[in-house]
Amino acid sequence: MYYFIVNTRSRTGKAKLIWNEVKEELKKRGVAYEAYITQHKGHATELAEEITSRTSETVRLIIVGGDGTANEVFNGIFDFTRTKVGLIPTGSGNDLGRGLGIKGTPKEQLLRILDSDTIRKVDLGCVSWDHGREKRIFAISSGIGLDAEVCWKALTAPVKKLLNAIHLGSLTYVLLTIETLFTMETTSAKAILDEGQIVEMKKMICSVAMNLRYEGGGVPMAPHADCEDGKLSMCCISGIPKWRTFLCLPALVSGKHTGIAGFTMADSREMDIELERAMIVHADGEYCGEHRKLHYSCLPQLLQLIW
Repeated sequence: MYYFIVNTRSRTGKAKLIWNEVKEELKKRGVAYEAYITQHKGHATELAEEITSRTSETVRLIIVGGDGTANEVFNGIFDFTRTKVGLIPTGSGNDLGRGLGIKGTPKEQLLRILDSDTIRKVDLGCVSWDHGREKRIFAISSGIGLDAEVCWKALTAPVKKLLNAIHLGSLTYVLLTIETLFTMETTSAKAILDEGQIVEMKKMICSVAMNLRYEGGGVPMAPHADCEDGKLSMCCISGIPKWRTFLCLPALVSGKHTGIAGFTMADSREMDIELERAMIVHADGEYCGEHRKLHYSCLPQLLQLIW
């Protein structure tokens, strides 16, 4: 039995078309499955928890949706040790599928899931705040500052609806990044990494903990990130004027920013971030509020992907 959590609520209608194609193929092959269609924000978390907690047997859970839907599912899984996950990406950003190297059409992805007996174990990340009382799992990244503000704005930005309609949704993040860069307030911050290594960040524009290489619709913030090495890759932009950051955006988009002054890169199993003032935090693009103190940790090989 396969369990599908499906988000068909995209304004372009793309997700609904993909799900119809998937259903047709499931019927053709006579596959036993149950499908659950998300109805509102947070519903995928509720569904994942309900599905994975109802039995003590291994659950094959297939996500048909974008990065946000996948993040909700990961935060609802009751027991990762007996949950095997398949991914059929339908979102506009698709950083999860891109970072994991998922290729092919939705039909090809489905057939690979149905025919595979291979499991790929990959890391997930976790960001927590309020002295650990609140937390959220992420598969792609979790950031503070610029990228978090951009993600927050992108949730309701009219430009995203327009660009999605003409199949240029990834440009949303580029345009919002430029606008936000020159309007946001910076702050001073400190990161404490493994073995007490300290990274001081003056006039911090953003600090991002990456599990995969890409975020924001294909921006390689951490070109060398490896989701199977048991570490998160930190990318911090600080100590440089906004105009110079703007001039560095082409290098950032092409993944050639790692040696530029003002861009700090580091790998760590855990990180503590302390800021002078609260800033917006995101996890896989999902809004996590505004916070001053955060703890990041890598959850090694927690996710079992049907590969």
